[in-house]
Order: sequence, then C-alpha cells, then structure tokens
Amino acid sequence: MKLENELGLFSGRANPELANKIAKYIGVPLGKMVLSSFSDKEMYVRINENIRGKDVFLIQPTSPPANENLMELLIMIDAFQRASARRITAVISYYGYGRQDRKDEPRVPITAKLVANLVTTAGADRVLSIDLHAAQIQGFFDIKVDHLFAAPVFVDYFISKNLKNLVILSPDMGGIRRARAYANRLDASLAVIDKRRTGANKAEVLNVVGKVRGKQILIVDDMIDTGGTLIAAVRALIKKGVQEIYVSATHPILSGSAYEMIESSSLKELVVTDTIPLKQEKAKTKIKVLSVAPLLGEAIRRIHENKSVSSLFV
Repeated sequence: MKLENELGLFSGRANPELANKIAKYIGVPLGKMVLSSFSDKEMYVRINENIRGKDVFLIQPTSPPANENLMELLIMIDAFQRASARRITAVISYYGYGRQDRKDEPRVPITAKLVANLVTTAGADRVLSIDLHAAQIQGFFDIKVDHLFAAPVFVDYFISKNLKNLVILSPDMGGIRRARAYANRLDASLAVIDKRRTGANKAEVLNVVGKVRGKQILIVDDMIDTGGTLIAAVRALIKKGVQEIYVSATHPILSGSAYEMIESSSLKELVVTDTIPLKQEKAKTKIKVLSVAPLLGEAIRRIHENKSVSSLFV
C-alpha cells in the first residue's frame, strides 16, 4: 500500500513553505483542505478528502500572529478528530506561549501548560516540536511528545565554516546546557552572559563570564524576538574585544524593529531555521536560513512507521 494511503499530511496557514518542503522530503502530497475566515475573523475549516483511519500530521506552528495560528490549529485538530482520523499528531515546529512556563511572580498564568491542555482537549494524540523554550514543557502534556533539537542542523553548518578560536556563548544562565552541547561538538570553549531581566523583552547585560577577547563568538539561543537583548549582548562583546560574532537561533520571531537592528549591528551573521517564515523583504544580508524540513520529515516518517526517533534527538 502506498504511504499516502495511510499517512495524511496537512498544513495550516502559519507556514505553508515548511509544509511543502516536508511533503517533498517524505514523498507524500499535502492533503486537500479549505481554510478561510468569516468577515468577523472567525475561522472555517473543511477537509476535502476522506481521512477515516489515516495517521494524520498537522503542520502548524503557533508563530505570529500567535492567537490566530493557535486557534486555527485547535479547529483543525477538532475537524480531523470528528472525521475519524486514526491518530492526530500536531507538528508544532514553534511552540508559542512557551516562555510563560512557570509562575515566577504573583497573579500570572502558566500559558505553556494552558496551551498544552487546549491541544490535548481538542483531540491531538501526539505532539512533535523543535527546541521548546523549556524542556519541562514536555511534561505539561498528557499525551506523547517528541521534542527534537535543531542543533545538528546548526552544527553541520558551522563545521563547514571552519571557524578558528571559536567560543560558544550562552545568552543567559538557563542556556548553558545547550551551549555546552554545541561546544562539545564544535570543539570550542564556553562562555556565558550574566544578565538581569527588567521586563518583558527587556534585559540588561551585567557581565560576560569567560575568555572572549580576540575570539570568534557563536551565541546559541532557541529564539530571537525583538532582538534587544541580542544587540545588547553584541555591544558588550565588542567592548570585550571579540573578533567576530555569529548567532544561531532556531525560531526567528523577529518582531518590532528586530530586522533593522540586526542589519545595523556589528553582528557578522544570524543563522536561523524555517520553523517560522521570515519576512523576506526585510531579511537582507546578515540572516541565513537553514531548513528543518528533513529533520521533521524524517521524524514524521519514523513516527508513522512506529520506529525509533531517538537518533534524531542529538
């Protein structure tokens, strides 16, 4: 039996380019579905093919506009659940609302858990995601979660650049584990930025811990939003006498004036993935995009065939 007769691959409107790349990798065409909105912005979904008994994968990151894309994902899951899909996997390449993963001050929500509840209640059987903002978010779900890492994609790219005197830098104390993994694979030393968060999307760089003078720096992070913290880190590193500064970030949210700030900064290159579509008219010379479609496509194939995906986690 052909793979497409058993596996259903469908995409929301958040990132159709990534969905098409995944479909090409797997060799299964995207399923037929109508996605539209009423005049009041209420969303409408209709599946235009029989998916009864199929293993369905819905590709829909909850990237900006986060509320619309999240709601569209929930409505799609409900539609496929009611159409008797055998299993529904939500392929959330970027998991929005993941930054609010704990109650760190009085009277605030834990939205990472709330979204996990919504996805589960809508009818998803499984979640596939890349570089969650915090690893513990996996435990917020009462369904199976496959959490992939974009590190192999980035590491291969930076190995090809053959950088000398490389130092891997974590933008905060919470990212040291990720930075250490990069340092081990790139045979580089490790440094960290000591910073203080002064509000949402705002942070003050207090110190750079580690030897960075005369070095090539690679800052590794899971996402870039406004870019304010990144640019503050770049300025602090320039004062420390670094040679070149590169940044890898899986999820390029790049809101506000982030594109302009990056282009006008002393940053050598920002390397991101296509978990979130870029605004191509703004992405000029300093942004390099690597595709995670093969990584997600291979994970989808293995999940469908009930094979191990652990080798993709490294």
